[in-house]
This record gives sequence, structure tokens and C-alpha cells, in this order.
Amino acid sequence: MATKKKTNFKKYILWFWATILGGLLVVILLFFTASIGGFGALPTFEELENPQTNLATEVISADGVTIGKYATENRTPIKYKELPENLVQALVATEDERFYEHSGIDFKGFARAVIKLGRDGGASTITQQLAKNLFTKRASRNIFKRIGQKMKEWVVSVKLERQYTKQEIIAMYLNTQDFIFNAVGIRSAARIYFGKEAKDLDVQESAILVAMLKNPRQYNPNREISKDKSRRRRNVVFSQMAKNGFLTQSEKDSLQLLPLKINYTPESHDEGYATYFRTHLQKIMRNWVEKNPKPNGEEYDIFKDGLKIYVTIDSRMQQYAEEAVKEHMANLQTYFFREQKRNRTAPFYDIERDQIRGILTRAKKNSERYKRLKIAGVSSKRIDSIFNAKTKMNVFSWRGNIDTIMSPMDSIKYYKHFLRSGLVSIEPQTGHIKAWVGGIDNKHFKYDAVAQQKRQVGSTFKPFVYATAIDQLRKSPCDMLPNTPYTIPKGKYGIPEEWTPRNSQEKYGGMMTLKDALATSTNVVTANLIDQVAPENVVRLAKSAGIETEIQANPSIALGAVDLSLLEMTSAYSTFANKGLRVKPMIITRIEDKNGTVLKDFIPKTKEVISEESAYVILKLLEGVADSGSGIRLRSSFTSSGKASTGFPYKFTNAIAGKTGTTQNQSDGWFMGIVPNLVTGVWTGGEDRATHFAGITYGQGANMSLPSWAIFMRKCYEDKSLNVSKEDFEKPENLTIKVDCDEVIDEDKKVIQKKNTDTDF
Repeated sequence: MATKKKTNFKKYILWFWATILGGLLVVILLFFTASIGGFGALPTFEELENPQTNLATEVISADGVTIGKYATENRTPIKYKELPENLVQALVATEDERFYEHSGIDFKGFARAVIKLGRDGGASTITQQLAKNLFTKRASRNIFKRIGQKMKEWVVSVKLERQYTKQEIIAMYLNTQDFIFNAVGIRSAARIYFGKEAKDLDVQESAILVAMLKNPRQYNPNREISKDKSRRRRNVVFSQMAKNGFLTQSEKDSLQLLPLKINYTPESHDEGYATYFRTHLQKIMRNWVEKNPKPNGEEYDIFKDGLKIYVTIDSRMQQYAEEAVKEHMANLQTYFFREQKRNRTAPFYDIERDQIRGILTRAKKNSERYKRLKIAGVSSKRIDSIFNAKTKMNVFSWRGNIDTIMSPMDSIKYYKHFLRSGLVSIEPQTGHIKAWVGGIDNKHFKYDAVAQQKRQVGSTFKPFVYATAIDQLRKSPCDMLPNTPYTIPKGKYGIPEEWTPRNSQEKYGGMMTLKDALATSTNVVTANLIDQVAPENVVRLAKSAGIETEIQANPSIALGAVDLSLLEMTSAYSTFANKGLRVKPMIITRIEDKNGTVLKDFIPKTKEVISEESAYVILKLLEGVADSGSGIRLRSSFTSSGKASTGFPYKFTNAIAGKTGTTQNQSDGWFMGIVPNLVTGVWTGGEDRATHFAGITYGQGANMSLPSWAIFMRKCYEDKSLNVSKEDFEKPENLTIKVDCDEVIDEDKKVIQKKNTDTDF
């Protein structure tokens, strides 16, 4: 009997070892089969060396800040040295405790998982998870296919361990992980969930991100439904860090008591800084990649190839510009809304009911909703019904977006009430565009007021008339012309009728210096000047200075009867600030591929437009606008528009050359402001010319656009790191044109002296 029991026991031992060895042989056989491609082709050496992942193209500002990306997957890889130590510790402690001990496969962990049937977690190492992210992507639901995938992951893991260091594997793994909400890779995750670079993550932030690796949706800190799970999983990470000696027990306990905290900063084409600029840049890049293929002839894909586009925008100036426009426009809009309560045809003036219907119908047909319905073949009658049916929607307001119920047609009318604005700032010596604000909100107002839109420029065009007279006729700011109506006869310059412009205030009489005439935007003097120099010469100078739009050589251009873009105007004004030398505006300085190889360096294109002396004289003329003319509120402590001039009083004391502009019926308000190393232009108005203030008090350029410039410049001056100049404009060594009307020439000594203004009583 005893012998029989002994024999049976021996049989079970043999059966046990046979099972173990058999299972091991099966695993070895499967591993071998996978290694020779039995479960599908394995990645080649080249593919292991350069894994094919979609990489976001970065837009990098002049001061080294990533201000935007173009991506199908918002992924920007970083190196191990850019990862904080606490993040690496949290990752290893939670995901792969023996990471530094194994060579891709953790057999101890595998045995534990088999014996406990996965109850204490799986056995995938960080290297295996990387292999899955790179070459498997989605796990198969078929058990047999999944076994094949798993074997391939094992083989690839071993190859990865041979190919890369442990540090490189950690960096690659974190770079390939999808944290959802458009955050692919650890750098995007750090920026989106915490608004910072990965290297700046603290231990709590690192733990939150590592907690998400198990399931980024289920443990996501930004989803209300999963915040509690995210906090609990974060605390598990702290426990694992303490268990592995990366935290003390007291540190772990303190950290686990902290509330879950993130700084959600979404990255999309409609969000973040420089949204209008990035849209414009995308168009430029699409054209560039067509003309600059890869060495193999393929076209670069800006959404997948991980290019680095170094741009001229300064992230600090861009922030200040957007803040300035927002502050002023939010304030100005309250006055416009208040006025429209008394307007029966709000927000329009001076047009008939059928014209209003035409404006709204055009807006409907230009909407994305209408275009989608048309493409889908929906009938016009059905489209009208849809546009008049109330529905849930999210609409823009200066106090934050509002969830409401209104019809699409009502939303079109609602948005027509909002005034729009644009701001662009250029460094005249380099042509570098430093700030670009194309509108008040890129999500709801797509049309770019900097480069896309062209509006009547009004009096801001007058300096080109004066510049032509100075450059060709050597006119001085102190020269005088009569302030009386001036007529250009019929037929001259091809005009069909005689032209006699009027002053805006209908004030005439006496003689005026050119400086006073430009400062007060006196129309009759400008008409006299353009007749002296001829319209075609003014057009020639304006084109040479940077105006690309076709301009008819008509005398009326003297008063700004021409539609131009804000970018054109600001670029042309930059010529005056750069001693008469035009530098074509630049937005890109360099393009690199994903490996840092320079694909293109961009250099400025220059052209001499007017003499240095003439440029200086026109600047001195334009200084009169801020000192005593329509821009005097930059200096004074009084303005008729009161609190509508946001941020007033401005109290600037440095040299400022500028020009305001207001078009007919106050449809457009302009301000062009110049300091020695920065030229900034601002436009403000409604989407339609019929949308405007009823009167000049609020509707003039000095109130609609000048405040945005003033707030922007104040912020720039407060940031000393920007070095925006407060100096006087540089005076030419051999100035022969009189610019200070308080000076007289001593004919005996041939020097300029100040007038004796003492008076004997």
C-alpha cells in the first residue's frame, strides 16, 4: 500500500515538471517563431533606429517659446535630460520596478502574473509597452492573434534593449504615450495639463501623469467623472515611490493629502496665443513645402514630419498685444452696445431694410453651416427652416462664452453687433513681425484683420503725400500753405469732375505749417500738396514703401480713399522709422527638420525708398500728431471720449511719431504709432461698413484704435527685457531741411538757433 502511494506521488511530480518544461518549451518555440517572422514581419534595423511616429511641427518664437503646433497627433519628442528625476522615479516605481535589472522581459514578473492569473497586475515592462506603442498600436481581441502580437513585442523589446540605453527607452516610451485631449507625448501632456515644460514638473504633477498611463481616459484629471479615480491612482503612485525608496513615509503621507490640481491649457488651432498668425503661417508653409521637397522628392507634411519653424514673433509682445486689444475692445464694446439700444436698425446705420437683408443673407451663405448643408444636397427651403429654428449653441461674449438657445440666423445678427480689431507690430530695422493680432477671437471671428482684410485707410495715407513732397520738393514741416478750399479742375489727372475736398470741421482761414496741417489732418492742405507732387508720384512712393495693393493715381487718395491691409500700412510706415530703407516684413527666420537639420534660412530683403533726411523729416512731422494733434491724448490728461478710451491717461513722454485715421461715417478707426525700433498699426471697425458709431466722439481713430496701441506700448515698456526704445529718433548728421519751427537760421554764422521768445512789456 505504501509503495503504491509513493509511485503515485512520483507520477505527479513528473507531470508537474513536464507541464512546466512543456510550457517553457512552448514559450521558447513561440518566441523563436516570432523572432523569424512567423507572426508577421518584424521591424527592420532602420525602423528600430528611426521609429515612424507622427510628430507635430512646432512654431517657435524669437524668444524660444513654442507658441503653437501643427499636428495630426500633438507629439513633440524630448530627450531624457529634459525629464525631471521625479517623473522617471514615479514611472519606474509604478510601471516596472525591475526596469534597470532586466533586458526587456521581466521573467519574474511574468511568472508572478501566470501564477496569480494577473490579479496583481500584468508583466509588461516599460520596454514592452514601448514596443507595443511603436509597432503594435492596437491590441487584437482575437486570443491567438494577441498571443502572436505579444511574442512580437517580446522580440522587439529585446532588440530595443540592445539598440538603446535605458534612459533612451524611458524617453521614447514617454514620448509615444497618448494622454488624450490632444496631448500625445510627455511634453504635450505637461503643457496641456499643467501649462509648463516637462522639465519643470513637480512630484505631484509627475505622479498624476504616470497615473494616467494605466488608462488615460479612466484616470484623467480633467474629466469631472474621473477626477476621483485620478486622485486615488495618483496616491498609488506615491505609495509605489515610497515602497521603492524614492519618497519617505512622511513625504508620501503629505502628498497623498493634497487635492488634485491641474492647469488645463488646451492646444488647438483656435486656442493659445497668436492664433491668427499661426493660421497665416500655415498658408505660407503649405506653399513652401510644395516648392521645397525632401531629398527623396516627397513633400514635407507639416502635420506629421516634426518640423521646427522659427518665427519672428516675440511671445511676450504677442501676449501684451492680445491683452491690449482684449482690454480695449471689451470696454469699447460696452459703449457700442449702449448706443445700439437706441438704434432701430442695430447694428447698422445709413442703409435701407433691403440692404440689411442682403448683408444677413450673404453672411448666412458664407457660414460653414450653410456650406455643409448645400454640399449635403439640402434644399433652400429646408436650409431656411434650419437657420430659423432655435437650437443650443455656445456664443462669444467678452465676459466668457455663453451657452444659450437661439436660431442660427439670430446668431448671425448677434455677431454683427461686435466691433472687430487688428494689431500688428514690426521691428523696422529687420522687418521682423513681433506681434500679430488678427481679431478679437479666432474661434468665432475667423477673418484676419492684419493680412486678409482691406479697409479704407483715411488720413493714415496722408503721410505718403507729405513724404513725396519732402523727398521731391524738399518741403519743410515749417513751410506754410493756405487753409482755404483747394480745387483740382475737371480733367486734370483724368478726373471726371472738379474736386474740392472740405475740412472735417469746416474750419478755414489763415496759413498753416505742414506740421500743423498733418497734426490736425487738414484736408485742404493735403489736396494742395498732392497737386504739387502729382498723384502718380505719391502712388510710386507708396508702392516702393511696401503697399502691394493696386492704387489708382487719383487725387482722392490724398484723403485715404483707398482700401489697404493693416500689414501693408504698418510695413510702409516702417520705412520712415528705418531711415528711408524698406525691409520687407518677415515672419520666418529658419526652418529645421525633426533632426535639427536646417532646411532654410531666411534673410531680409531691403530697398531704399527715400533719403535718410526725408525719412527723418516725415518722422518729425508725425511727432506733431502726438504732441499737438489728433493723438495728443497720448500726452495729455484730458479726452472728450472719457472712459471709452481704455487705460487713459497714458502719459507718454518719449518721442512718438503717429497718425490717426477715421473714414467716412466712422466705419474705420486707425492708429499708426512709431518709436525708433517698433512700428505698430491698429485698425478697429465693424465687419460691415454700415456697422459703426453714430458720432465722431467714440468713432474716431483716436478712440477706437489708439488706446490698444497705448496699452500695448505701456506693457512693452514695463518689460525691460524687450528693450523697446524711449529714445529720440536719430537725427542725420547733415540735416539741411528745417524741422523745428521755433528755430531760425543765422545767415552770418550759418547755424540753426532757437528763436528768442522773450517779450518786452
